[in-house]
Amino acid sequence: METSEARLKRMAMRSWRRGTKEMDLVLGPYADTALAAMSLAELDAFDALLAENDQDLMAWILGQKPTPAVHAPLLDKLAIFAAGRLRSQ
Repeated sequence: METSEARLKRMAMRSWRRGTKEMDLVLGPYADTALAAMSLAELDAFDALLAENDQDLMAWILGQKPTPAVHAPLLDKLAIFAAGRLRSQ
């Protein structure tokens, strides 16, 4: 059984080590900022998102493909977070 601490560590690592640098830069900072404060349901949603492949994630984020309804709320949060980071640079 995975402990809460191990789960957060695994999810943070998976957010930063995606396979494409673009997704590392989108998911990694979000995970660093948000994981510790997420509810169990939010962690489950983020874990499910991490299971998706990078090409699909990027297409959803860029609006090139419709986002599956199950991921839409989280991807909306990610988009707002990423936009805020871009504005602050």
